[in-house]
Order: sequence, then structure tokens, then C-alpha cells
Amino acid sequence: MEQNIENIIKIMLKGVTEHTAADDIRAKLKKAAEENRTLMIKLGLDPSAPDIHLGHSVVLRKIRQLQDLGHHAVIIIGDYTGQIGDPTGKSKTRKQLTKEEVLKNARTYQNQIFKIIDKNKTEVRYNSEWLSKLSFADTIELTSKCTVARMLERDDFRNRYTRHLPLSVHEFLYPLMQAYDSVAIGADIEIGGTDQTFNILMGRTIQKGYGLESQLTLFMPLLEGIDGIEKMSKSLGNYIGIDEEPHVIYEKVMKIPDDLIIKYYELCTDIHPDEIEKIKKRLESDENPRNIKMELAMEITRLYCGEERAADAQNRFILVYQKNRVPDDIETLILGNEYSLEEKIISALHQTGSFRSKSEIRRVIKQGGVKWNDEKMPDLNEAQFHPNDNILKVGKKHIFKIKKGGNGNHE
Repeated sequence: MEQNIENIIKIMLKGVTEHTAADDIRAKLKKAAEENRTLMIKLGLDPSAPDIHLGHSVVLRKIRQLQDLGHHAVIIIGDYTGQIGDPTGKSKTRKQLTKEEVLKNARTYQNQIFKIIDKNKTEVRYNSEWLSKLSFADTIELTSKCTVARMLERDDFRNRYTRHLPLSVHEFLYPLMQAYDSVAIGADIEIGGTDQTFNILMGRTIQKGYGLESQLTLFMPLLEGIDGIEKMSKSLGNYIGIDEEPHVIYEKVMKIPDDLIIKYYELCTDIHPDEIEKIKKRLESDENPRNIKMELAMEITRLYCGEERAADAQNRFILVYQKNRVPDDIETLILGNEYSLEEKIISALHQTGSFRSKSEIRRVIKQGGVKWNDEKMPDLNEAQFHPNDNILKVGKKHIFKIKKGGNGNHE
């Protein structure tokens, strides 16, 4: 049993930034084993932004790893707390969501999270189930278990208080309500990002206040995007979406800096920590990082798209980026009615959603980052159409077939 517990701890702490003391984890696991029961893993979701990318998947992957060890997850949809809005990291009161907005986002969340966690070992609960039933007396009892001084330990609350910015009393209720979720379900472990440290630790405090055993806590780091600098974010364009096409996921993973390879292995895959140690040694022995990154890209793509589609994505990458050939399945763009050929192409490229703005496309063209039928083309108005396919390459990753449309009479 001791050997099994140590293996569980090794998997549990893979990639974790902060956590409850290892001795407390060991004691909780031993007690659960002796009682022959599974641990209850809690993840609270405040569905304010429902699209899940690889950055969001970090905590979900950790839950899946624990589920594979036999434990049970409770996903708490914050339909009640979501109407307050978590003020974490905000310099002002967050806009409250309507119940309809929260429920709509919650449905989208559920469609995505089960691409990662095991549905058969997961229970989805809405915290309105218990929070809506609290009487005013119950709420007073809950608030009595935390001091104002403790609340002002939160950086965002303290900063707004000291700078005389609006800080509503109802915002103090958010961490208390989220903490009460742990009481309601009897959570053994709560997992979250490092930006949720205060809220999750509050769960331990409130559980103790109600005479319960405090939950274990696991804090996962924030994942840098493919630029290697900023936190992964759709608004920054440095994200890898779990619902993207396999070749897109694969190619985006290949763009991460070499110094993030191990972090992505730890946070975005289910590879055992012992195997990751072997990968570290391969990197330290000066093996080409590209080879290891290709294995990483294959592993991540396989997790979300399956073995066969991941293999196709890898073959496509080799074809395009190593053999410099054009794949058969590239997107075809039909040109519109803009005045010049270059503006037609810029407009068509922008409509693909692959570029932030038309200005970005013009900048790439001006900098010589565009090839027309394998010829550099700093002025697309000079492009000559071939009778067969006309191939446009924009930068290193975007390839399109171009066809005339509208009043495009360029030859």
C-alpha cells in the first residue's frame, strides 16, 4: 500500500506549483485506502468564458490523472456564484452575469470538459442546489467564520480598499460561497490555478469551521502560450484550442519555445513523471529538441483527436515543413470584389480568421513574408495566375489555394 501511495503522490504532484504538505497528502491517501473509499476531487467553474483551450485544460488533465487512479470528480458549475462574478485579479467590480448567460456557458463547458475528464467518474453539480437554500441566518453563520482582516489579505481586495476604489460587500461573499461548496460536497481535494489560491485555501478554513476535515489543495501554474511569454489567451492569439483541427494543434505545439517542452509535457499530457525524467535527460544530452517536440505534438494531438488523426497531422507537418511540399487538403480562397488584386487577397485572408487584422497581413506582405507559387511577392498586384492551382504561402504556417471570384480578371 505504501508503494502505491507514493506512486499516487508522484502523479498527483506532477507539474503542481504549490500544494498541501506531502505528509498531509500521504495521511489522507492512507486513510482513504484503509476505509476503502475513493477521494472526492472538487473543481469549481465560474462559467464566464466558455471556450476551453490548452491553458484551461491544465487542471482538467490533473483531474483525469487522478480519475485514472480510481478517484471521483465533482465539477461544480457556479450558476449561483457566477451571478456575482469572481473579482480575482480585478481592479474593479466585475459585471454580474444573468442566470441565462451562466447556464448557456455551463452547457458549452460540459460539451468540452468531457473531451478530457472521464464522464463515468464525474458528477456535475450546480451550486444553486445548496446556496439558494441558505437562510439569512445560515449566511450570517457562514460569514462569521472569516474576518474582514482575512478578506483583505487578498491583493485585489486590499488594493482597492487602500486606493479608495469601490469594493462591494457582496464581493466578499464570493470566496465564502465557493468555500461552502467544499462543505456541501465533502471535498477531499480541490484543484485550481495559482490565481485561485485564496479562494481554494478559504475552502480549507470554512470546512474546519464546520467541523469537517480540511481538503487537500493542488495549485496548477498558468500555462504560457505558443509565444512563450504571455499566459495562453485567445485574445492574444497564442492559444491552442482543444477543438481545433488536428494539423492546427500539431503545428501550434511545434511553435512553442524549446524551454517550454518539459512544462508542456508536465501540464498538458498524461505521461508518467518517470518518463518525463527520461525526456529531460535526452534534452540535457543535446538530442535535437525538434525530435522531442514532435513527440510532444503527437501526444497532445492524440489526446484530443485520436491516434489516426494525430498521425495524419504529423505526416502533414513533415510534408509541409520538412519536405516543403503542398498538402492536398489546404483551404481554397475565392477572391471577392475589392478594387485591386492585393486587396482581394488581403480581404480573403482576413476572413479566414487566421490573422488579427488586415494591417497585419499588409505588414507580412511588405516584409517579404508572402510567396505566390513559390516566388516571393512583395506586391501581390503583380501576381500572375497559372491555369492550374495557384498557391499562396503567408509566413511559415499558412498555405492557401487562390481562385478568382467577383470581378477578378487578373491574369
